[in-house]
Amino acid sequence: MIVYRAMTPADVPFISRLEEETFSMPWSEASFLQMIEQEDARYFVAEEDGKLLGGCGLLLIAGEGNITNVAVAQEARRRGVGTGLLRYLLSEGDKEGLSAYTLEVRVSNTAAIGLYRKLGFVSEGIRPNFYEKPVEDAMIMWKR
Repeated sequence: MIVYRAMTPADVPFISRLEEETFSMPWSEASFLQMIEQEDARYFVAEEDGKLLGGCGLLLIAGEGNITNVAVAQEARRRGVGTGLLRYLLSEGDKEGLSAYTLEVRVSNTAAIGLYRKLGFVSEGIRPNFYEKPVEDAMIMWKR
């Protein structure tokens, strides 16, 4: 059974390695440690039988949530882990009284865009050249 919970400092080395495998400009362990201590940030992980499968983050900004760092381990993809993580994040954000959620996603990342749409996010614009390595536009998505 997959369990979703708050990220702890002990989870950070795995999540940092997952970032390196997933993103061209990954966050460092130090960045994650700093973020999970911030009062306006919430970071979550998915775990099964003691093994971490993925993680995601949420920044609380003026009553809204900015979703960051959604990543699932390669061997855990296509099993609903990303969906479960995001549903958990949205549920936790709702408990905090958030009224809307936003995120950016590479325009070429059709799998992630499909997941976000399934969860009720809609595209509301493009940020040109938002990403580096390679340079690519970001789709701005909102769930209100």
